[in-house]
Amino acid sequence: MTTLLIDYIDETSLLSEEDTKLISDLLSFAAKEEGVVDAECSISFVTNEHIQEINHEYRGKNKPTDVISFALEEMTDEEVHITNDLDMPRMLGDIIISVEKAKEQADEYGHSFTRELGFLALHGFLHLLGYDHMTESDETVMFGRQNELLKEFGLTRS
Repeated sequence: MTTLLIDYIDETSLLSEEDTKLISDLLSFAAKEEGVVDAECSISFVTNEHIQEINHEYRGKNKPTDVISFALEEMTDEEVHITNDLDMPRMLGDIIISVEKAKEQADEYGHSFTRELGFLALHGFLHLLGYDHMTESDETVMFGRQNELLKEFGLTRS
């Protein structure tokens, strides 16, 4: 059975139970479709100011962004892979979403705030699974998969 445990941290108090339920359902669906079993991640909902601080510290970009992911399974050449022999879930990493940016982009793109939140959560989740968009071919793969999952789940732009 596919299980995904999500730890929610809402620093903004702007999300409803329906918002977090939709994200849980969407990411559980994506985990199942991606073959992820027994995993955990966290999603923090923050202000533009807070995500700007994170973006500046970790990415050298001193401006707010919509979503940032920190994948725990992403390794550099100097790191040693540690296997988990215990019956513990995979720790995928952390997703940080600016609620203000999500609202701005929902208005800009003419779709619901809920759709934008789902889009950003799924985008961050795919990063945790190793998808990226640093090259044009990687971008095609990642955004193609993202759109496919959103469509199959039924979270459309309307």
